[in-house]
Amino acid sequence: MSSTEEPWIGPLDILLAIALVSVFVWYLRRRRQQAKDREMIDLPPIRVPETGANKTTLTGKLVDRMKSSNKNLVVFYGSQTGTAEDFAGRLGKEGHRFGLRGLVVDLEECDMEELPKLPEIENSLVLFCMATYGEGDPTDNAQEFYDWLKDTDEDLSGLKYAVFGLGNKTYEHFNAIGRFVDAQLEKLGAERVFERGEGDDDANIEEDFVTWKTNLWLAVCEKFGLEASGEDESLRDFRLEVYENLDRSKVFTGEMGRLKSYNHQKPPYDAKNPYMAPLLVNTELHKSGDRSCMHIELDISGTNIRYSAGDHVAIYPTNNAAIVQKLADLLQFDLDQVFSLISVDEQATKKNPFPCPCSFRTALLHYVDITSPPRTHVLKEIARYASDKNEIDTLLQMGSGSEEGKSEYNEWVIKDHRSIVEVLESMPSVRPPIDHVLELLPRLQARYFSISSSPKMYPETIHVTAALVDYKTRIGRRVEGVATSWLATKRPNDHSPPKVPIFVRKSNFRPPIRAINPVIMIGPGTGLAPFRGFIQDRSVLVKKGQKIGDTLLFFGCRRKSEDYLYEEELNSYLEEGTLKDLQVAFSRDQDHKIYVTHLLQNCKETVWKLVSDGGHICVSGDAKSMARDVHNALVKICQNCGKMTEAEAETYIKTLSTKGRYSVDVWS
Repeated sequence: MSSTEEPWIGPLDILLAIALVSVFVWYLRRRRQQAKDREMIDLPPIRVPETGANKTTLTGKLVDRMKSSNKNLVVFYGSQTGTAEDFAGRLGKEGHRFGLRGLVVDLEECDMEELPKLPEIENSLVLFCMATYGEGDPTDNAQEFYDWLKDTDEDLSGLKYAVFGLGNKTYEHFNAIGRFVDAQLEKLGAERVFERGEGDDDANIEEDFVTWKTNLWLAVCEKFGLEASGEDESLRDFRLEVYENLDRSKVFTGEMGRLKSYNHQKPPYDAKNPYMAPLLVNTELHKSGDRSCMHIELDISGTNIRYSAGDHVAIYPTNNAAIVQKLADLLQFDLDQVFSLISVDEQATKKNPFPCPCSFRTALLHYVDITSPPRTHVLKEIARYASDKNEIDTLLQMGSGSEEGKSEYNEWVIKDHRSIVEVLESMPSVRPPIDHVLELLPRLQARYFSISSSPKMYPETIHVTAALVDYKTRIGRRVEGVATSWLATKRPNDHSPPKVPIFVRKSNFRPPIRAINPVIMIGPGTGLAPFRGFIQDRSVLVKKGQKIGDTLLFFGCRRKSEDYLYEEELNSYLEEGTLKDLQVAFSRDQDHKIYVTHLLQNCKETVWKLVSDGGHICVSGDAKSMARDVHNALVKICQNCGKMTEAEAETYIKTLSTKGRYSVDVWS
């Protein structure tokens, strides 16, 4: 066709044009109807979890938002399990007593280029609640802030700040992120108004926080010339709205985000959009005894989810329905009532504390932590709804922050592991409204498990090795792990396998990059989990005829006949040559107890030779005692076989860690 000829329009072109116009008209009608529906029920827009793409539109004008709402306190949090977020919310709320109007902000949802502008706000104060994850890592939502703070040369002079760090002293890098943030802010010229606080989750992190914030507010009052108002009224962050005959398609039923259907999910899958993974296998690994350990396989075929040996899988559990019913019976509310909790602060980054609207049943089953011991501020708040003077005095005492109160709280709540349900059972005159309870309690968090499989061997499934948590406290109160007790009820079937909300969290815990390098793996109990993946990685190479370095596993359990996890499988790796040596400590199969540390000493020459030849050491399991004992055993091996002093041995182990040849993946 020449450029002067008129284009010919055929029947297909006309049909295509009609189709496009029809789709456009349908779209406009649908949007108009949705708007009409919302207007009829006065329902606030559902806030879909933000992604990186629209983060700046949400919070890029943080300072402007604070100015427009006369706020002068901002509390940032980096949280993995919800505790730092909870502490940040309490600081933001308490500021009102000292004339400070607070805004609580998720670090992931804020452009940190706004940080240098905060001194523009008169008498502004910036607080940070920073949790440390694993071996000195930032939490997922603080990673971008950590990277920015590490590399920036911004002038932060005029910025007044304080930091509370959350960590666990059983880990080597205790409170590493809180310390880093505190030091970097000072280095960039910011002014510290009060010393850094450090909470230890292995002891009593609630007590650490209460003590720190009490002294923080004294320092803030002195710095800014403020005085406490003396008022201690309860400020509500959310208002309750209930709905009748609401279109069920608009109601959340347990999703983390707004999902059209469990069968129509779209990647990427993360904490705000977990994948509903079919559970294909759930078998018992213990051969006998009254304890239980589950081998679970989750289907990720067709999802584009990728993992490496050593990564963690996060699982969102569901609370026990019987406990939910018990709370409903105590507080006398309708579990199937649909409601929303809506922020009373228009500038708040969180319009709802969890996905709303939903039923009370959904909130209590899927979104709210009802089994952990309630924190002191919760007890103080629910005291307002008590009628018995003794119960009022007891709750106020435990929430007062006094030495007597902290001691009583530790004895009655923490050591006996009383949940909110058990507190209410013990105090029959305390009957708070359920909406206030839901506001006060923290979110139900995902539980993290070391993946116990290799993607080289199992690319379409993720394996989990999970010990059932079920024990009694000193007064006979039964405590069940939320995630493991829930998983124990998930039994697969051929027609419709149960589904589990999951996402993968990358880990720095890895086998040697070069498979030719030797590796010594030490993992008692379920500490074996990541090493099963490491061994499978190497087994695939062995079956391909490739050469691998010496692979040693030191494993421990109670009895060979009871809890020897994956016994046949481990022996098969030994027979095929993937495992050069398998050392198993059966702690209770003889009169005197034997642990992996004893086996390390028995094999000290072999261990020392492999380490001297460039081998790697990987440790997985309990952080409180096992990891420390293994460290000490390795120090002794360096002393005995390497002819070092204790100080030289400690330095040597530290050097191995720095070079990535001594790595740990432990939990408290």
